Amino acid sequence: MPTAIDIKKEIVSILLVDDEPRFRQGMRTLLEFYNISSSLKFKVVGEAASVEQAIGLIVEQHPALVLLDLELPPDDGITVLQRLSKLSYGGKVLILSGHHQDEWVFKAMKAGAWGYVFKDKLAMQLCEAITTVMNGQVYLPPDVATGFFRLFQSYSSQFIEVRNKVNLTPQEQEILKWLVQGETNEEIAKHLYVTVATVKAHLTAIFKKLGVVSRTQAIVKALKLGLVC
Repeated sequence: MPTAIDIKKEIVSILLVDDEPRFRQGMRTLLEFYNISSSLKFKVVGEAASVEQAIGLIVEQHPALVLLDLELPPDDGITVLQRLSKLSYGGKVLILSGHHQDEWVFKAMKAGAWGYVFKDKLAMQLCEAITTVMNGQVYLPPDVATGFFRLFQSYSSQFIEVRNKVNLTPQEQEILKWLVQGETNEEIAKHLYVTVATVKAHLTAIFKKLGVVSRTQAIVKALKLGLVC
């Protein structure tokens, strides 16, 4: 899993993937505004309008971030995510979609997306979303997260089975919950009234049980498996 970068010092290379040219132009304009008005600096390295174009440019350009629409010919953006999981792509994918249904959010995150933003909230949320994912954290604004976890809960029996297989202790489950919310070790320790050393020990156990080696990997896997709700 790629590590976080200091996006205040790095220029973030971005690939725009959407089958609507006017939307891609709007994205360019918005990113240019961010370049002028904030500490974030971006460089658009390409545009794609289909699944094959997207995969080809990702392999060729290795962008740090892909802004991906889910309405792509001939299949959809989920296909891009699924194919990227089989490649050695080291960047991140942020979904920008007009689909508000919980099922689409669930499918995208399960397939490997780092975040999901509704297109009608783009101007308000894109800057924060990019900052969040490029710092190694999953981005789900409240209106998206609510539906995402609601769908998880609808499959509660499945998730209970998964939790039983992972076999987290109650305190490990609690620490994982705070971890997914982006809390530091120090903040988690304060929440649970334990030492930082205790939190670190529990995180080591959690990583082992999940088969991961980093906080970011643990967050992504926990979301995919429905271990937090």
